[in-house]
Amino acid sequence: MPLITSVSRLASTSRRNILATTLLYTASLTVRSTSAVGRDAKSTALSIGKNDGAAFVTTSDGVQIFYKDWGPKSAQPIVFHHGWPLSADDWDAQMLFFLGKGFRVIAHDRRGHGRSGQVSDGHDMDHYAADVAALAQHLDLRNAIHVGHSTGGGEATRYVARHGRERVAKLVLIGAVPPLMLKTESNPGGLPLDAFDGLRRRLATNRSQFYFEFASGPFYGYNRPGAEPSQAVIWNWWRQAMTGSSKAHHDGIKAFSETDFSEDLKSIAVPTLVLHGGDDQIVPVADSAPLSARLLKHSTLKIYDLLPHGLCTTHPDLVNADLLRFVTA
Repeated sequence: MPLITSVSRLASTSRRNILATTLLYTASLTVRSTSAVGRDAKSTALSIGKNDGAAFVTTSDGVQIFYKDWGPKSAQPIVFHHGWPLSADDWDAQMLFFLGKGFRVIAHDRRGHGRSGQVSDGHDMDHYAADVAALAQHLDLRNAIHVGHSTGGGEATRYVARHGRERVAKLVLIGAVPPLMLKTESNPGGLPLDAFDGLRRRLATNRSQFYFEFASGPFYGYNRPGAEPSQAVIWNWWRQAMTGSSKAHHDGIKAFSETDFSEDLKSIAVPTLVLHGGDDQIVPVADSAPLSARLLKHSTLKIYDLLPHGLCTTHPDLVNADLLRFVTA
């Protein structure tokens, strides 16, 4: 059973209420995505190389995955999984912190994102997880702690459930998309398909403007009364997003919104920390974190009152302290 640290707002928070705010940035939308489905989700690492000082692993379907690998190779590894549509750079505050604590820290750019290959296919959770497995195999990561934010939480969940049982010590999900974002008969609290169609249309119509508005508003809670937006944070989000492939980002919306992780969560036996912002407007808390915590065998749930989706950036000291307590326990 999960240990729950909750806040008073949880009971009154619902995806449907929060949707109204987020749709200010995604309204008037009708175009739907056709997601590219890869033919083979077995992404076994074939090679590793250097390109202008950067490290890459090449998967069996020919995709170059960029990654950072800092710290002593003998230290316990922490692997960070970034959210949509960002890159490994979104973990700077966490990687530097844990590097200073003596850990080996690793983060990759998901296929089609950041500096990884901008391929046409394979933008689905099975390929995402298999790509992580290829990286973990090539670096021979053992006793690893995997930390996933948002879409990266889904990727980490599927990786641990399907590939990482002999390599993983602990799991952390932060503002993560599991169990399922889409509203269905079995998930009535989810978001309607129109909301995700809206994201796709904004992306296809003017990706640059859409990303700027997304970072300026609901992602960091900068649209809330009294918020003090950081232009540096907004432009760094925009920079990361615009580096990636519009095709990968377009298809990735289906991956993070329509993938059901319920069975993955049920199969995970390692200790798992579930963190979420109580004012998350992107992955609203009521239909995500508490449900995931219930499905996991060994979970600790903590909800931060009033914090936004991008809490790892807006409140790194708070998040890092909780992560450190968990990974060293």
